[in-house]
Amino acid sequence: MLKGRNLLEPMDFTIEELKELFNLADQIIQNPELFRKACDGKILATLFYEPSTRTRFSFEAAMLRLGGQVIGFSEPNSSSVAKGESITDTIRTVACYADLAVIRHPKEGAPKVAAACTDMPVINAGDGGHQHPTQTLTDLLTIWKERGGFENLTIGLCGDLKFGRTVHSLIKALYRYKNVSFVLISPEELRIPDYVRKEILIKNKIPFEEVENMQEVLPKLDILYMTRVQRERFFNEEDYVRLKDRYILDGAKMKLAREDMMVLHPLPRVNEISVEVDDDPRALYFKQARYGMYIRMALIMSLLGTEPKEV
Repeated sequence: MLKGRNLLEPMDFTIEELKELFNLADQIIQNPELFRKACDGKILATLFYEPSTRTRFSFEAAMLRLGGQVIGFSEPNSSSVAKGESITDTIRTVACYADLAVIRHPKEGAPKVAAACTDMPVINAGDGGHQHPTQTLTDLLTIWKERGGFENLTIGLCGDLKFGRTVHSLIKALYRYKNVSFVLISPEELRIPDYVRKEILIKNKIPFEEVENMQEVLPKLDILYMTRVQRERFFNEEDYVRLKDRYILDGAKMKLAREDMMVLHPLPRVNEISVEVDDDPRALYFKQARYGMYIRMALIMSLLGTEPKEV
C-alpha cells in the first residue's frame, strides 16, 4: 500500500496505514531473523545536511539489519554541496545510485523540494523547525507498544515548543485519535507556533491548555514528552542561556507524577532530564530510541515494497 510513496510529514499516512506499519514493526521485533534479507540488493542514501546521531544511525542500522546497503554523507561539506550543488541536482544524482533517500535539512520544505524532482521514495528526517515524521513514528510505536493505543490520553509537551519539530509532528499525528488532549508546558518565548495552535488544535476542537509550571500539571499526565531547548535555533546566545534550564525533570518532580506516566524524549538530552530519572521504570527514552530502529525498518520495507525472504 505504501510502495513508492514519500514520507514528508505525519499526515502523509492514514491511521490505517500507520497501524499496518506498527504491526510490521512488531513482527520485526518478535522475529528479526525473518527479515535479515528483506532488502537484499537495495541501497539507502542518507543525505544529512544537519548533524544527527539517533536518526542517521537508526536508519543505517535499519537498512543493514534488513540486508541492504547504505551510501550518503553525514555533513554537507563532505559532498558536492560544498561546491554549491543544489538539492535538486544532488537528489537527481543520488537517484541514479540508490533506491530510497533519507534527507535531513536545516531549511523547512527542503525534503519536499527533493521529492518533487525524483520518482525515488524520499523520507523527511527533519527539516528545520518544521517536521520530523520518522521521530513521530518512533514516538507512536513506543506509545502503541507500551500503552496499547492512543485513545483517552493526556499528553504533556514540555520545553521548546516553538522550534521543536518533533512536538509539531507529534501533535499533528495524535490529534486524529479519540479523546486526546494536550498540556503545552513552556515559557512564553517558546510557546507552540500559531499555525499549530490555530490550524490543528483550535480548528479541530482539540482540548489543550498552555502553562508555564510543570509541577502543577504533572499529576494528570499520561505521557510527558520532554524536549531540549535547541541552541542551534537561537539567534541570540543570551536568550538561549536564559531559557535552557527552565525545565529540569528530576526525582522530586517524578514523585508528583502517576505511577504509570510515560516519560519520552526524542534525544539528544542536555540537562532537561536528570540522570537520576534514567533508572525510573517510567523513563522510556532509551527504549524509545530502539523502537526507532524497528519502525524505520518497517518504513523502509513498506516504501520499497519488499517482503521477508528465506534465510
